[in-house]
Amino acid sequence: MNYDVIVAGGGPAGCTAATLLAQYGHRVLLLERDRHPRFHIGESMLPYSEPVIRRLGLDWSQGSVFKAGAVFIDEATGQEMFFQLSGEHRAYQVERSEFDRRLWDNAARFGVECRDRCPVAAVEFTAERVAVTTPEGRFQGRYFIDATGRTALLGRRQRAVERIRHLGRFALYSHYAPVREELADALYAHGNIWILMVDIGWMWVIPLAGHKVSIGLVSSRGRSQGLSTEALFQRYVTASPRLQRLLDGTRRQLPVQAEANFSYLNHRRYGARFISVGDAAGFLDPVFSSGVFLALTSAARAADRIHLGLEAGTEADPELHRPDDPAHALGFNTMYAFVERFYQSDLIHNVFFEAHRDAAIKQAISALLAGNLWSGNNPWQETLLRGRFGR
Repeated sequence: MNYDVIVAGGGPAGCTAATLLAQYGHRVLLLERDRHPRFHIGESMLPYSEPVIRRLGLDWSQGSVFKAGAVFIDEATGQEMFFQLSGEHRAYQVERSEFDRRLWDNAARFGVECRDRCPVAAVEFTAERVAVTTPEGRFQGRYFIDATGRTALLGRRQRAVERIRHLGRFALYSHYAPVREELADALYAHGNIWILMVDIGWMWVIPLAGHKVSIGLVSSRGRSQGLSTEALFQRYVTASPRLQRLLDGTRRQLPVQAEANFSYLNHRRYGARFISVGDAAGFLDPVFSSGVFLALTSAARAADRIHLGLEAGTEADPELHRPDDPAHALGFNTMYAFVERFYQSDLIHNVFFEAHRDAAIKQAISALLAGNLWSGNNPWQETLLRGRFGR
């Protein structure tokens, strides 16, 4: 069967690219190896994702918790700093299984042919076409989008994926419910994500719908204290007075989950008749919740560029996406430098917790935390990039 575009991966990046291309009038096949709904971490959204969500025709407030901002907390010193994120655009805390399912169903609503439990076994490129082999058969198209997340199907086959070793971390996480009514009222009034600084790294607290919270611990392997994942996670959950108050009376909803070595770059992001988007193009540490945001924005740019190529008959040009390189690099490199500074300097205590002393600095940090990366008028962003990349 023949399509204009074949997309591998039914997460946020794949569904976004597929939906936008279908809106342009192209025939799109979307392949997903699992079946929705399926569990996924990455529940805290950024406000500057909202323009893409609107293009998709979705109301992402449904079934979600409004997120006003982010609170960074050091329980050892009692320091706290709140950064307002929602303003011109709004953000939400989402249950990823439901959020991803809605994106999938929305793609089908716009005419995308969606096939789940259909993993890609092989991808072959010729000068004229791309052929994709799956358990359900062989499909042909004019263009291929790799949105396979951390599987990074094309990048790994091309040996183009490189770990960012100095950002090598592991994450442990689980869900708890139900949060007691009196605590939930305060937690859900603003829906803020909490970032708790601990001696081996940091923890996240994300309020989800249904009086549920997502709790995570992020650290480096060398600081695991020789404990099992279960024991290490439980040690830090029980050591926090704030978490103990919040979780009193709750039950853990799933076993402790683990992710490791999640920071990497794909050095061959695009070529003749293909592009990798979202996590397949690279992934950073989750501390600033940039994963889904970069997935949505990169997928939207890719879809727009592919549409132009298909319309002009130039989709086979290996340089089709080169005009978007500056925007892609600015977004990814800003978050890269931000994350790197977070771990390699005392950014939290020297800058974040002191931001109340300088309104301009606090506003600049809030803009980056919200995903406002392409305004061209954030001097703190320029400082980050110069310090890391010398630009």
